Amino acid sequence: MQELEKLIARAAELFSQSEYAVALTGAGHSTPSGIPDFRSPASGLWDQVDPMAVASIFAFRLHPQDFYDWIRPLARTMLEAQPNPAHYALARLEAAGLLQAVITQNIDSLHQKAGSQRVHEVHGHMREATCIRCSQVVPSDALLEEFLDGDQVPHCACGGVMKPNVILFGEQLPLDVLTAARQDTTDCDLMVVIGSSLTVEPVSDLPSMALGHGARLIIVNYEPTYLDRRADVLIHADLAEVLPRIADAAINQTL
Repeated sequence: MQELEKLIARAAELFSQSEYAVALTGAGHSTPSGIPDFRSPASGLWDQVDPMAVASIFAFRLHPQDFYDWIRPLARTMLEAQPNPAHYALARLEAAGLLQAVITQNIDSLHQKAGSQRVHEVHGHMREATCIRCSQVVPSDALLEEFLDGDQVPHCACGGVMKPNVILFGEQLPLDVLTAARQDTTDCDLMVVIGSSLTVEPVSDLPSMALGHGARLIIVNYEPTYLDRRADVLIHADLAEVLPRIADAAINQTL
């Protein structure tokens, strides 16, 4: 316990000394909110289904019903989920001027719900949907309610299938979002990786990019990552418990 206290204090010190801190969050950041991650043994979503069969753009175009059947329970969980203490901790750090941006792999919008203002959603989000025939983009609220109440694939007025604006396997990441994320990565002097296994490219390359530009690195994640040995602070503990304590200490140091 004393060792954890020292790590929290050191992380808070790095925040208070930083001029441009950026957070990178993965699926583990939202698991305390009840949203399952993708790769945990036995409980991860990809342990239950072949991702290429339901969550690739090729499979979606051929069999959209399979995609919607798979994502229905996840979509309902996301809509009902609430931010956890780690989400609120990042929002408080941003409001205090100690965090400049959040780069997230998550599609659940919980960072925004918690109050974060500058969020780069590199894997997209569920707030909008796009017709794969005419490319019309519409808010997804009404579509999701109709979809969750039944089992029909949402369609556009033109007859085309509507696809949520999440990035499926085989799709390019949104260039404007990725460019902004990379710019913040090169600008930052501190990157905090939270709840990410750092196994999915190109996002997994961002912490290495930050280190290459002289940034400090904090990692808060249960499982090991390929950059653990290069982290200035490495915490394998409950992020929903640790991150608020880091935020409290960092903010208090600036008062």
